[in-house]
Amino acid sequence: MTSDITRLSAAELAAALADGSVTSVEATQAHLDRIAAVDGDLNSFLHVSDADALATAAEVDARRAAGEDLHVLAGVPIAVKDVVVTKGMPTTAGSKILEGWIPPYDATLVERLKAAGLPILGKTNMDEFAMGSSTEHSAYGNTRNPWDLERIPGGSGGGSAAAVAAFEAPLAIGTDTGGSIRQPGAVTGTVGVKPTYGGVSRYGLIAMASSLDQAGPVTRTVADAALLHELIGGHDPRDSTSIDEPMPGLVEAARQGAAGDLSGLRVGVVKELSGEGYQAGVSARFEESLEQLRSLGAEIVEVSCPHFTYALDAYYLIMPSEASSNLAKFDGMRFGLRVEPADGPVTAERVMAATRGAGFGDEVKRRIILGTYALSAGYYDAYYGSAQKIRTLIQRDFDAAFTRADVLVSPTAPTTAFKFGEKLDDPLAMYLNDVATIPANLAGVPGMSVPNGLSDDGLPVGFQILAPAKADDRMYRVGAALEAALEKTWGAPLLTRAPELKTMTELSR
Repeated sequence: MTSDITRLSAAELAAALADGSVTSVEATQAHLDRIAAVDGDLNSFLHVSDADALATAAEVDARRAAGEDLHVLAGVPIAVKDVVVTKGMPTTAGSKILEGWIPPYDATLVERLKAAGLPILGKTNMDEFAMGSSTEHSAYGNTRNPWDLERIPGGSGGGSAAAVAAFEAPLAIGTDTGGSIRQPGAVTGTVGVKPTYGGVSRYGLIAMASSLDQAGPVTRTVADAALLHELIGGHDPRDSTSIDEPMPGLVEAARQGAAGDLSGLRVGVVKELSGEGYQAGVSARFEESLEQLRSLGAEIVEVSCPHFTYALDAYYLIMPSEASSNLAKFDGMRFGLRVEPADGPVTAERVMAATRGAGFGDEVKRRIILGTYALSAGYYDAYYGSAQKIRTLIQRDFDAAFTRADVLVSPTAPTTAFKFGEKLDDPLAMYLNDVATIPANLAGVPGMSVPNGLSDDGLPVGFQILAPAKADDRMYRVGAALEAALEKTWGAPLLTRAPELKTMTELSR
């Protein structure tokens, strides 16, 4: 059993822990061993917490032996994106400006993980302050895609997605501001979920864009995502944007979906999220997945959301504007990096300029400058104000579309994983990777990416499912149904096919 532990889904591992065939210490050590063996090639983790993870695992084993009633995921290891604060464990947000910072408190979702007894393996790599679509903007080096080490794992949460795809962790936490859970999911063959905005507490997330940021699950199966989502979700009075309502039954919805009956469900294909600019293999797998849903009884309808065409433009005004405000706190005065000017007087302004110049990378500086400009006197209404009006129109597009369909679907990303450096010098080309995922963040609706096959280049692609706000259970039902149908067709989960590729074979030894 121990040699196969890292290949188990979280639900399978939870069952093995419950029946005593494996202990949490064994499971945690197996994943730590896997990290030690392959992360030198992947760079998924910025910090590995061996001692703390094993201590938590030993405590769970003792509680289980004593007959305590434990959470279903108790003892299942997890990785956490480094934008989520963790008490006593380094949190850098992928930036030099926070290098060595040890938070004095836990994020709400981390509190919930710890209370449920999940050993935290460590903190995963990411684009600096979650700004990027490739994890090439981390101050601590690129994370590599387990399917091909010369390619990106998506971003900004490439570390969490790569860790789950490479069997370094059965579960991970990501954050999604414009697609940073779903797009990495698509290019690594993992399941990525952005909950309804406010469905998971943002207390303890290092903010980039407060009206867009949302934490969520990164897993290998839809059922695992449902288990983790239910654990970390729910109301938090410390987060003023937290939804004060019960969550729908996500685990039950996934169970129903896996049974394979979608009779009466209307699936809306978003006209504006396909066609030109989408890789041929991505489009082909999408059409095949639609046929799978149709065979399960779903009705496929086309819907138009005309203002989605402007979503990318609106996002890249709203997000930098909020980021420029949120990152103002990193000034060299209160915490994190402090750099004093090499010559001349040491004033607050000059220390701030020196610190931010040395501590922030190019992409962060680019977005701060853009956001500050958009908010400046004389330009606020023309740029930021206009972008907010587009945001309202996009929300109305969703409202209209959901009168015709129960869920909306599209490819998650227009292409498979590209090679390192391919788009690094062209920020606009990089931003286009999020064209299909951004509308959900602007409207606050939930979104899920489910692996739906390999493109013609042998790399994974994703199928995006969007549901109305607070109806996250719908996407779990559809996602689980599609996953079950595809795995029946393939004969096995997508990630078990990864060893066909040379790089993954090497990592699996």
